[in-house]
Amino acid sequence: MKLLHLTILLFLSPLWPLGENPTDQSPFVIVNKATLQLAFINEGEVKKVYSVATGVTKEKTPEGMFNIIVKAEQPYYRKKNIPGGNPNNPLGARWIGFDAENTNGRVYGVHGTNQPETIGQRVSAGCIRMKNKDVIVLFNKIPIGTKIWIVDTTASFEKLAKLKGAIKE
Repeated sequence: MKLLHLTILLFLSPLWPLGENPTDQSPFVIVNKATLQLAFINEGEVKKVYSVATGVTKEKTPEGMFNIIVKAEQPYYRKKNIPGGNPNNPLGARWIGFDAENTNGRVYGVHGTNQPETIGQRVSAGCIRMKNKDVIVLFNKIPIGTKIWIVDTTASFEKLAKLKGAIKE
C-alpha cells in the first residue's frame, strides 16, 4: 500500500522543479545579496524588483539554486511561541520557505517583517525579509516548486535570468 501511495505521489508531482533551470514560462525568483533586491521573473521577463533585507553577514544567507517547498499565510514563529498575525511576530504576513542547506523549508525563507525599516539592510539571521505588502503579492504569484536563485553579483537580473533560461536571448 505504501508503494502505491509513493508511486501516485511521484506520478502526480511536478517534475520541472527537479531540473537544473526554469523555463522561460515558469515563475522564477532571483535574490541578489549585493544589491539587496529580489526579482520576480515570469513569462520570459522581469516583472517586478523588490528591496529586501538579507543576512547580517553575507555568509548567513546561503547562495545557490533552491526550490520553494513550503508556503504559509500568517506563519507561526516557533522560536518565541508567537502566533501568526500577532504584531510581535517577526515573520510578518507570509512565509515562502526554500530547501537551502538540505533543510525542510522551515529554516530559510522569504518572509514579511514586523520591522519594515530594516528592508534594504543586512540584518537577518539568514532569511530574506520583504515588506508585508510585497511578500503577499509574491506569495500569490509563485507556486510550490518555484526555483529561487540566491546570488551575490553585480550582474543585472536580466542577464542572470537569461543565464538560467528564464528569459530567452
